[in-house]
Amino acid sequence: MKLTLSGHDDRYAVEQLLMSLFPEKEESEAVSALHRGKTFLTATAAITLDGRTVRASRRMKASEETVRLRRRILQQSLYRAAVQLLPAEPAWGALAGVRPTKISTKHILEGGTAKSADRLLRDVYYVTADRRKLALDCSESTVAAANLLESSDISLYVGIPFCPTRCSYCSFVSRSIGKRTELIDPYLQALLKEIEITGRLLANSGRKVRTIYIGGGTPTTLSAPQMALLLDTIRDSFDLSRCIEFTVEGGRPDTLDAEKLLTIARHGADRMSINPQTMEDHVLRACGRPHKAEDVVRAYRQAVDAGFKAINMDLIAGLPADSVDGFKRSLDAVAALDPANITVHTLALKKGADLFERRITLPSAAEVTEMVDYANGALRGLNFKPYYLYRQKYMSGSFENVGWSRDDLDCLYNIYMMEEVHTILSLGGGGMNKVNLPGGKIERFHNPKFPEQYIEMLDSVLEQKEEMFELLKGAI
Repeated sequence: MKLTLSGHDDRYAVEQLLMSLFPEKEESEAVSALHRGKTFLTATAAITLDGRTVRASRRMKASEETVRLRRRILQQSLYRAAVQLLPAEPAWGALAGVRPTKISTKHILEGGTAKSADRLLRDVYYVTADRRKLALDCSESTVAAANLLESSDISLYVGIPFCPTRCSYCSFVSRSIGKRTELIDPYLQALLKEIEITGRLLANSGRKVRTIYIGGGTPTTLSAPQMALLLDTIRDSFDLSRCIEFTVEGGRPDTLDAEKLLTIARHGADRMSINPQTMEDHVLRACGRPHKAEDVVRAYRQAVDAGFKAINMDLIAGLPADSVDGFKRSLDAVAALDPANITVHTLALKKGADLFERRITLPSAAEVTEMVDYANGALRGLNFKPYYLYRQKYMSGSFENVGWSRDDLDCLYNIYMMEEVHTILSLGGGGMNKVNLPGGKIERFHNPKFPEQYIEMLDSVLEQKEEMFELLKGAI
């Protein structure tokens, strides 16, 4: 969509909302204008689509102008114009960001109530009732997770950017290795060095590890001995006296067996993810996943036998070749296994994924809506509670990814990472470091994306870690 600004330069604020509301309307046009009068600031929007032009406006007192409030009326005017062209009001209203719960969480942490946060989401951002409830439930979990932290706490992310093969919907940075494993050992040696040096920096900083998450890729692409070496190095390098959660992303069941799961559990991890994405074998084949649903069940039972205190399972609504009934069967089958967490993603077509290029037939937006609605109702009925959520661009139906938990077994790392409530140190290829500084400022540092780059640039990675710890000085 062509966007023209008049009287302001807040392009990002309105452009992201337009992309969310009209993701595939490249031929349409929009004008966002701001008029400064003596008493009022007036935002107006005009959108032209398929020969029809609609308009809307919002205003505020000029004496009350802040950047946040100015951007708010610009987005509100654009949204109120856009809904005149849409078949229904979007579930998330005028919220275009990936972290809609940050608004309600911030409001509550600053002294607001759940009721006033609900009004804020309803009256200012036009969020529907069911999505407001999702957001407020997740904010409740975020506030509880934040209350577990001390100012000296950080979380660790350890990246293993390898997968046996690449799934058709995946856009994550990882190397599909198949039977070629020669890159894993040099990568692992570089990672162990970063872990050891970061451990010394952390010890000297006075900070402690609160949660650890080993992600990817598929971390369990590593063999059992390689995984044991990695976990032992983490435990030897970091003071884990305050660590209350240690997660390994198992992911694909074809990388898991009883020996590897026992190794992971015995070397310190207490949470495991086993992610079928679907329990329909024909959908697994359409996604390029070589395992079957029966492999998911086998891996899950082996993880239970290994003694993990919590197991997460992921599903995706909107996969190729799937149907509403097929998704319902998948959700029911996963729930019957009785995991502590079930994360329901909505398919996002992202550049870098095979599906983005091929655009094969996918379930319709209406079908995805039915899938997501079924998951929300079924999981609430089974006493699961939503504890974190995030959105992505180009998601089917513009919905969200939601983590559900029960028995007070929220994955705290997911909350800390998504809600940005404290510092996250990332080790290995493809990770992002988020350094929380006073005043709510966050400095981001990216690790090299690919394993080869990470190995070659290890000295630069270590220099960047020293720079981060310099920033952290005095921030406790």
